[in-house]
Amino acid sequence: MGYGRLAMLAALALAGCSMGAKEPTLATDGVTDAMLAAGNGDEWLTYGGDYNEQRFSALNQITDANVGELGLAWSADLDTARGQEATPLMHDGMLYVTTAWSMVKAYDAKTGALKWSYDPEVPRSKLVEVCCDAVNRGVALYGDKVYVATLDGKLVALDQKTGKVVWSKLTIPEGSKMAITGAPRIVKGRVLIGSAGSEYFTRGYLAAFDAQTGNELWRFHTVPGDPSKPQDGKHLEAAAKTWSGDFWKRGGGGTVWDSITYDPKTDLVYFGTANAEPWNPAYRNTDGAGDSLYTASIVAVRPDTGEYAWHFQETPEDRWDFDSNQQITVTDLTIDGKTRHVVMHAPKNGFFYVLDAETGKFISGKPFVDGINWASGLDPVTGKPSVNPEAKYELTGKGFLGVPGAVGAHSWTPMSYSPKTGLVYIPTNNTPQFYAHDPDWKPGETGFQLGIDVSGGAIPADKAVREATKAALNGALVAFDPVAGEVKWKVQQTSPTNGGTLATAGNLVFQGTSTGEFRAYAADTGKQLWSFETQTGVLAAPMTYSIDGEQYVAVLVGWGGVWDVSAGKLGGGITPNISRLLVFKLGAKGTLPPLKPTPALVLDPPAATGTPDQVALGLKLYSNSCSVCHGVSAVAGSLNPDLRHSATIGNKQLWQQVVHDGILADNGMVAWKDQFSPEQIEAIRLYVLKRANEDKALEGT
Repeated sequence: MGYGRLAMLAALALAGCSMGAKEPTLATDGVTDAMLAAGNGDEWLTYGGDYNEQRFSALNQITDANVGELGLAWSADLDTARGQEATPLMHDGMLYVTTAWSMVKAYDAKTGALKWSYDPEVPRSKLVEVCCDAVNRGVALYGDKVYVATLDGKLVALDQKTGKVVWSKLTIPEGSKMAITGAPRIVKGRVLIGSAGSEYFTRGYLAAFDAQTGNELWRFHTVPGDPSKPQDGKHLEAAAKTWSGDFWKRGGGGTVWDSITYDPKTDLVYFGTANAEPWNPAYRNTDGAGDSLYTASIVAVRPDTGEYAWHFQETPEDRWDFDSNQQITVTDLTIDGKTRHVVMHAPKNGFFYVLDAETGKFISGKPFVDGINWASGLDPVTGKPSVNPEAKYELTGKGFLGVPGAVGAHSWTPMSYSPKTGLVYIPTNNTPQFYAHDPDWKPGETGFQLGIDVSGGAIPADKAVREATKAALNGALVAFDPVAGEVKWKVQQTSPTNGGTLATAGNLVFQGTSTGEFRAYAADTGKQLWSFETQTGVLAAPMTYSIDGEQYVAVLVGWGGVWDVSAGKLGGGITPNISRLLVFKLGAKGTLPPLKPTPALVLDPPAATGTPDQVALGLKLYSNSCSVCHGVSAVAGSLNPDLRHSATIGNKQLWQQVVHDGILADNGMVAWKDQFSPEQIEAIRLYVLKRANEDKALEGT
């Protein structure tokens, strides 16, 4: 059940949760539905470039023959030092971009002059309810408005010319631990948005709002509610059979935090869903294993009503955080001599899927990375994975070093597809993850709620081990042939979580790197043709546009995101955060200001104290809760405080005031008193203190 379009569910297809609102008014001026449907010309009007989310531009002034002449036309410094993940949009000579903390800025796309800015003033305390930095991936344009979804769950409509608020609606349940990091999409007068939060106790959904009024039109829940009560649609009555126990008390997960694609040919909206919650099935399906629909799936609904059409579950019984929220791309492929209208997907689990766009029927699924060990392959007919028994860590009672890990073989960083080469350009990661069942886990109130113990993956204070670990963590730009099901070329990269890609008709693929370069490759061969030193890591995907006959390429730079906050410096690929918008054109000669040196921090902790049992407890608690912000083994990245250097580790009372009481909540460090006892919080301090002393000794060797 759940591996393609189920005939039973097709017969039951009813509205996800229609609100009964009147049909929205379509835009007749500004950015219209016809313009969005036409795709990219000189402008870039929607997140993925067109409805099909191909991130391909027909602009060809910049080519593989002249890209070496590309130079910096203008740049703009941003007023937030967090990870930058947005794709700018361009319309009518204006470039619209979001930054971290969901701020919006509008620039003259030719000169870089700032026209207006908007700050939704997201409370910094919201950071504890966000898995992977205070990021935002972009706006939507429709009519005369700009739409942004904010980290604290609001959907806001702004006037395109002035940035003034037209309307604002809270879209997440009041008081929930959900957040929004994704870009809205516009479909037939509707603004579509979901939310993030499947590491917390949340229930996923996709919702549609009237673009003119902000009124909610429908809401499609991705996981069932209390099975003793009526479900929100027949699709959830069927899904409830794939869960057990009291799963609904912990939300279920399945959030829709990124991928949303509209296909006018089928009149369907496709979206991906996140992992089930908790990750560990032992605490999710307490009466036995189940597929946990519709988590880790692609789901198709009808945009007018939210009515279920089909689904395909890529990772049944997900226990590894294998979200399916990665970009979904629509195209026509010639397969076995026939033209097939398909959706293409490269999710976290490492297999590249090709599905029939009308029915969701599985066509093919092949690995796009090496070393996959959670499954031996996919059934050639159903697409169901053959899960390796040792990967079911909650059953074996043993730790499992999974490949891919929770960061994914491919995460949110967008891929692109070139109809000219027939290749998909995927930013890939090689980041193994340690998973183990935690027999002591109990549901809490603050931070991640996963049911697993990752402390076995802590990295000791050993130079040889650390160098080997860094060498084992890397990434690659992969050019994948979706018809042949194989990698055509690959560019190896020294660290993971590199930027998204842009393909153009000039036989080019653009991508930024986590180590501070913006590069252009030949789309057919992968040969590097050009690079620009960005001074900071690049996560976002580039876009391109044309004004007055000149083609520009724009990319947002600024290191951050999940790899910085969780892997920290021990994960390699760490650069300073210098948040900017960079815009290039042929013949430009612009330069960036000189890079300021980063002052070195000297470890000078008090002497380590505490019993071995206290330190061991601190290691477990830190690894499973604190490391997701402050870095593995207490070695932070560029964004968040490195606790080894904190003055509080030598002051038991002050540490309790910060961690237990939350005196720094306005800075993002909220109180953990509902999650940990004072004794547990003290154990964490003693572990960090020990780590600081270990690394001080290591630096002296």
